[in-house]
Amino acid sequence: MDKTKALGPLDPSRRLFIGAMATAVAAAGLGLNRSALAASPALSSFGTLKQIDAGVLSISYAEQGPADGPAVILLHGWPYDIHTYVDVAPLLAKAGYRVIVPSLRGYGGTRFLSADTPRNGQQTALAVDVIALMDALKLDKVLLGGCDWGARTACIVAALWPQRVKGLVSVSGYLIGGQKLNEAPLPPKAEQQWWYQFYFATERGAAGYAKNTRDFARLIWETASPKWAFDDAVFARSATAFDNPDHVAISIHNYRWRLGLAQGEPQFDALESKLAAFPVISVPTFTLEGDANGAPHPDPAAYARKFSGWYRHRTLDGGIGHNLPQEAPAAFAEAIIAVDRA
Repeated sequence: MDKTKALGPLDPSRRLFIGAMATAVAAAGLGLNRSALAASPALSSFGTLKQIDAGVLSISYAEQGPADGPAVILLHGWPYDIHTYVDVAPLLAKAGYRVIVPSLRGYGGTRFLSADTPRNGQQTALAVDVIALMDALKLDKVLLGGCDWGARTACIVAALWPQRVKGLVSVSGYLIGGQKLNEAPLPPKAEQQWWYQFYFATERGAAGYAKNTRDFARLIWETASPKWAFDDAVFARSATAFDNPDHVAISIHNYRWRLGLAQGEPQFDALESKLAAFPVISVPTFTLEGDANGAPHPDPAAYARKFSGWYRHRTLDGGIGHNLPQEAPAAFAEAIIAVDRA
């Protein structure tokens, strides 16, 4: 395994193209252009979704590609949904991968199996959901990709269960957090970027998000990806996922838990203690960043040392924002293939 680390774009000679993906990636300009999705009146679709009981959830998920292909699980963030990967999945499926894109707890058709289960949005709860999904699908080891909450979740799974992860692609890098870390105040401009976290800490904020969920989500889309020219249809396709009856509760709890304003569940305490030490991730990893990411995110140089195995980073030019897999699907698919071949 290549143990060298590099920051910046991959050398063109190292770019990986296999099978039918070669044409798709080339046509997409190596992922540096906007997804044609935003300009097309015919929206891409996952088709019929699947459902499986896993842990405390009945998880709704999209699946594409051959059943016997290398498994890839792609995790979306907030306030997005599975369509973050609607143009990534077919690229990987054509390249021979079995692609699984689940709706996180609180999104889409995913539901809690019991009304008594706490609507917990803490970071380890989401990671345990992924392990439960893998167990339910009888997947021993997978490639993981994520963006926003999904990137944090993928990083946690890779850090705590490296034997279950063949490779990791994380937008904005190492995102494992903790309540203790979040006690420290940030510089004013950084605090300003987290305005919604403080809004959600109030009952007014919880009520406001419940009343204006779609308008709130669209505002986040526009500020986090200021140069992404998505249209009404693209947003509406994802916004139905926020109609999940647990969406508001999970969202509010997630941000309150980060600030120590809401408790987690005791069964996750041991895992949170491990994460509080900010463990190094040893699996092959590719981190990606957009040059126009308007959401709070660390500098790539700040997290490079958190990956001890094969590691590459790429910053995409061309006005790519926070929702990178949907804005630059070919580049994200290319990174998945790179970690698989590492």
